[in-house]
Amino acid sequence: MSDAKTEILERIRRAVGPRPPERTVDYAATERHYRHSGTLDGAARLDMLEERLRDYGAGVYRTSRADLPAAIAQAAAARGKRRLTIPAGLPREWLPDTIEFVPDESDSYAGLDCGEGALTACAAAIAMTGSIVLAHSPTEGRRALTLVPDYHLCVVFAAQVVETVPEALRRVAAAGARLITTIAGPSATADIEMIRIQGVHGPRRLDVILVVD
Repeated sequence: MSDAKTEILERIRRAVGPRPPERTVDYAATERHYRHSGTLDGAARLDMLEERLRDYGAGVYRTSRADLPAAIAQAAAARGKRRLTIPAGLPREWLPDTIEFVPDESDSYAGLDCGEGALTACAAAIAMTGSIVLAHSPTEGRRALTLVPDYHLCVVFAAQVVETVPEALRRVAAAGARLITTIAGPSATADIEMIRIQGVHGPRRLDVILVVD
C-alpha cells in the first residue's frame, strides 16, 4: 500500500473513531436470511465449480497432486505459453521443466503487460458463484500479477473449494487477509456500445487447474 493511501486511511480511522458499543450490538442482532454454509459434498462442489467456470468461458483441468506439473504444462501449451510469471512463494515442485518461470520481482507494470501470463495459487474458490478468491499471499502474488497480464493460470485444491460466499469470506478472514480479489471467469465488460469485450479490467484468458487429491 502506498504511503499516501496509508495516511488517508489512518485519517479516516481517527475521524470515525472506534465503533460505539451499541453499533456492535445492533450489527450482531441484524437478521441474515442468506445461506451461511453449503450442503453439497466435496465431489458435488467440484462439479458445480467446474460447471460455473466453463460457463464463464474459463478453461478447467482436473488433476492429482502428483500430476500437477504435467497439468500446468498441458494448460500452458494449449494456450501457446512458454514463459509465465509466478509469485515468489509458489512451490517449485509444482513447476514443469518445459516452461520458463520468472519470479515476479519487478515493479514494472509494463513488464507484466508484455509477459505471456501468470501462474498463481488461490485462497479459496466458491462453487455457487464460480469464483476464485485471491488473498495475495506469497503463493498468490500482488494484485497486479493477476490483473495486468493477458493470461492467468490458477491452481485450486479441492480442500479450498467451498459452496457459498460466506464460507469463503470466513476462511480468508480467519487467515488474516486484509485485501482480497475475486475472479469469476475471464475479465469482460459490455460498457462499450453494449458489445461484450474481454480483457478490459483483467486477463482475457483464464484457466483453472483443480487438484482433486
